[in-house]
Amino acid sequence: MTPQSLVITNGRLVLPTGEPVAADLRCQGGRIVALGADAVAQDGDAVFDARGAMVTPGLVDLGVFAIDKPAFHFGGITRAALMPDQGPPLDHPARVRFAAQSGKPDFWVHPLAAATRGLEGAELAELALMRDAGARAVSTGRRWIADSGVMLRLLSYCAMLDLVVVTHAEDDGITGHAVATAGEVATRLGLPSAPAEAESLAVARDIALAEMTGARLHIRQVTTAKALDLVRAAKLRGVQVTAGVTPAHFMLSDLELVDFRTFCRFSPPLRADADRKAVIAAIGDGTIDVIASGHDPRGPEDKRLPFADAEPGMAGAETLLPLTLTLVRDGVIDMARAFALLAGNPAALLGVNAGRLAVGAEADLAVIHPTRPWVVNSDKMAASAGNTPFDRRPVEGRVLALWKGGARID
Repeated sequence: MTPQSLVITNGRLVLPTGEPVAADLRCQGGRIVALGADAVAQDGDAVFDARGAMVTPGLVDLGVFAIDKPAFHFGGITRAALMPDQGPPLDHPARVRFAAQSGKPDFWVHPLAAATRGLEGAELAELALMRDAGARAVSTGRRWIADSGVMLRLLSYCAMLDLVVVTHAEDDGITGHAVATAGEVATRLGLPSAPAEAESLAVARDIALAEMTGARLHIRQVTTAKALDLVRAAKLRGVQVTAGVTPAHFMLSDLELVDFRTFCRFSPPLRADADRKAVIAAIGDGTIDVIASGHDPRGPEDKRLPFADAEPGMAGAETLLPLTLTLVRDGVIDMARAFALLAGNPAALLGVNAGRLAVGAEADLAVIHPTRPWVVNSDKMAASAGNTPFDRRPVEGRVLALWKGGARID
């Protein structure tokens, strides 16, 4: 894939601020070199007519558990930060280096280094060596580090290395083997449950330690009103904390569990509807910085089980864009903010020069029809497993064309 000089004409550019602008875009040598009146086609340029569709940055998916290139490409995703929960974990420089090369040239994987050896929460891993091997951030993985001393050392070290710490926010001592949020639904179904405060307690501890150390903290999923209030207050104090969420937690509540639907088994679990609405409000007011897919495809052997025995996770790459666009249609956010959540902010956290349409940025580009309708079908998904809670749901928003570094992805 040799990047060809490219001009995209007749598109509506989604810039970092404001409404989409009718303008052309030119890229050369894998980077954007001109926008608007300066984007004039030259001899030898490939020309793509967007025919009025939106031209956007390729999505940057922060925190996936598997690399499914066909699914990512379908969803307009050109880069993904890979969680360290692999077999074996990404707790060694050689594994990080291999993961960082694994998707090229048409997809870039940004490994998140395991914070501790074996992701066991006890002994810090070789973070500096893994950074040098290609790790773009450090992550605690699927679990919270319960030992506050270990977390303090981790944040202090990562502050020196200028690495973001991506953390999971559930106090294991409270959640135990819970699979649902404590409340009426869990009680009626007889499911092992834990109070929503398991999240806010974890968030409070991690924010306090980040404030002490000056470290950059990204809480991968914040799903409860109380925890969002803590993040909101910390930002006002100047703490370097950011928050993410997946579409499941602004689209669905724990009412989805009534038929023991294991495709709705997540970690953290679905919350009460009041918390779901609080997540939407936090997306609207800027408390939440990132919307990610949490892509975690699970086959029948993991999902066709009693609810308490099923593995958490969903195949989210293909539905990330259309589900986020529902927030635009509902007036919660504008289009520029949607792509900041999906591309610009995660790219900035990972320290990559992508995720926005700007001269000098890497030419990871998508042409998108924001209102083209389609129906999610778990049987036809490009992911290795189609475990989605949104099966048969009508959605709008489809990728028409995609480029990685200026090279067209078929």
